Order: sequence, then structure tokens, then C-alpha cells
Amino acid sequence: MAELATIARPYAEALFDASKNDLDGSLQWLDALAAVAGNPQLRQYAGNPKVSDKQVYDLVTEVARLQLPPAGQNFLRTVIANGRLAALPEIAQQFRAMKNAQGGSSDAVVHSAFPIAPDALGRVAQALEKRFGRKLNLTVQEDPSLIGGIRVVVGDEVLDTSVKARLEQMKVALTA
Repeated sequence: MAELATIARPYAEALFDASKNDLDGSLQWLDALAAVAGNPQLRQYAGNPKVSDKQVYDLVTEVARLQLPPAGQNFLRTVIANGRLAALPEIAQQFRAMKNAQGGSSDAVVHSAFPIAPDALGRVAQALEKRFGRKLNLTVQEDPSLIGGIRVVVGDEVLDTSVKARLEQMKVALTA
């Protein structure tokens, strides 16, 4: 989807430049809008020529259930007026990447077979930050198919210490 990334880049850069004073707040409402815009039924509704931009704007803000600041209102209106509602998830992703790059951190998704206690997650975060050499913003997702252990995804890097991965390695070694 290089085309969508190309479309989203100017929007993400403009929003990043305009919201330098409140990147966290902007990211919060942008993520909420991106989640709503990810709905195929909403995009189909927005693509209907009989539906006005105001109707789409009202529906998105109602579904998102948030009070947008003036900058957020203008941003959403611009995105809708230019027919770029489908690009909102990519805009949010690029905005987050710019924010992380400025702060020297990265997003990390920790897949775990079981829930991780907060104190254990803190220890895992410290070990992962040391391993990857940067500050990490952790998100935990449960994945029972891992059987045990964790699988960490940081950008395009993957650290897989799950039981499932080890069993697959053993299978490959035994069948080779």
C-alpha cells in the first residue's frame, strides 16, 4: 500500500508540525478517528455521493465519542473534504512514527500466551529496552497459540521466545 502511505504523508507531516505543543493529545484524538475511519461501512457511507461532508463529519465525531479541539475539527474536515477518510489509519501510524522518532522511542507489541502482571511487565520492558537499545512504548496482546513465553514486535524486528517458536525450531531440526 505504498500509494496510501504516499497520500497520508503530507497530512501526517502537516498535523505533526501544527501540533508540536501537544503531540500526545493530538495522537490521542487521531488514534480515535483512525479507529473509526477503519470501518469499511463508514468508508462506504462516506463515498456515497448523496452524503454531504457535514453528514460524514457528524457521523465520525459521534461514533468516536470525543470532543475534538479546533485543530482536530479542521483536520478532520480537511481529510473528509479531500476524500481521504480511508487514509486516516495510515496518517495516524505515520504521525506516531514521527512522534516516536522525535522522542527516541519505538512502539512494541508484546504477544503473550497469558496476561502479564504490571510488575512483571515493568521488568520485561527494562530487558527489552536494553535489548533493542531504545525506549519502548509497550502494548500487550494475548495470544494463547504461543503456549508460553512471549513474542515481541518492534517495527520490523521480531524477538520470539515463545514455546511455539521453539517447538517449530525443534521440528525443523528433527526433519532436516
